[in-house]
Amino acid sequence: MQKKVINLGLAGFGTVGTGLARIIQENSNWIRRRLGKELKILKILVRDLEKKRTFLPGPETEMTADLEDLVHDPDVDIVVELMGGVETAHEVITRALREKKHVVTANKALLAERGNELFSLAYEQEMGLYYEASVAGGIPVVQTLKESLSGDRIRSLTGILNGTANFILTEMTHKGLDFATALQAAKDLGYAEADPSLDIDGIDSAHKLVMLIRLAHGRDYSLNLLPVEGIARVRAMDISLAGEFGYKIKLIAQVREKSGHLQAGVFPALLPEEHILAKVDGPFNSVLIHGNAVGQVMLYGQGAGDLPTGSAVLSDVLSLARDNAVPNNTGFLEKILPKADIVKPELAVSRHYFRFTAQDKPGVLAAVAGVMSEHDISIAQVVQKQELPGGAGVPIVFLTHKAQLSAVRRALEIIDRFDFITASAVHYRILG
Repeated sequence: MQKKVINLGLAGFGTVGTGLARIIQENSNWIRRRLGKELKILKILVRDLEKKRTFLPGPETEMTADLEDLVHDPDVDIVVELMGGVETAHEVITRALREKKHVVTANKALLAERGNELFSLAYEQEMGLYYEASVAGGIPVVQTLKESLSGDRIRSLTGILNGTANFILTEMTHKGLDFATALQAAKDLGYAEADPSLDIDGIDSAHKLVMLIRLAHGRDYSLNLLPVEGIARVRAMDISLAGEFGYKIKLIAQVREKSGHLQAGVFPALLPEEHILAKVDGPFNSVLIHGNAVGQVMLYGQGAGDLPTGSAVLSDVLSLARDNAVPNNTGFLEKILPKADIVKPELAVSRHYFRFTAQDKPGVLAAVAGVMSEHDISIAQVVQKQELPGGAGVPIVFLTHKAQLSAVRRALEIIDRFDFITASAVHYRILG
């Protein structure tokens, strides 16, 4: 773009759109020094033209409720999609690319579910489709994988990708709260939506992980094949017991390369207290990347919010405005990324944490340990706690050496059927 003024068309003007507009206004001189051009928000697509706004970019900015008015405007150079959702956002991006306009989006759900289709269209149109803000808010993980570490083979990527879930687990860990109370605290502070299911069920983290897999490994790992477990069943008792053993429970998103195959998933796991990700507390995100050349790299910061996410959106806008001859959308040259060769989730190997609730009588430990032995699960530590109130049973905690997940699941099925077991077993992986 040789123009001296780059005109933006925003689709959506909520929290992130307002944050972006504020940054552009407040940092206009700094942006001009960096870019040698001026950014101007020319047009904003909104649902309700009568709604009162807390901030307006300027008198020259036009509000419209007509999608056609935005994508067909010949003066709009870059369309910034900040609407959320899938169908309407997909239409905005598709139409903008076909009109030969670059696109910046923060829409993780759309890119996780239909990214291959959109990247293919961007490739055909030779236009940019950039998405730094869609993963981990203000943390520059997309650019890091796409550019800075483009020459490295990524061996593993492990992240805390959802600030809401991390805040809830932090409150449970440090304040001894139960899940429901910690969730309400997250809602009261604005960290959790009225319907928090995407966050607490691990879906938001899964969307982000699918996108990071594309960037790190150049493979398409279908969202519907990714094993996902959230934190809704995490109990204060297990957080406390994990702490006694020197661990913290975190919601982890992880991909590892195994001889060209990918092993990935989202799940709560125990991390040693000294592990660098175990120290990530509150509504923060972090990504730990291990490359074959660079070694370990950690990125840390705010994963959401108007200004952090707006900053990430702006970084993409600046990249596209710098006259790059060929937009670098996925970090790879292929029009369509090949499907990932996937390691079956049940073949994952790790250490494990079990909590059984059983009647307090002789032979319980021997019976449980016997089943584990039959399934090649080696026990590292065992602790029996005091009986629960109301005669609900005695908690018995096992920590194991490395074992395959399939063997663990088979063993748990057998143990849960014992007549002396009074509640279903609790199971988490141990990482680190």
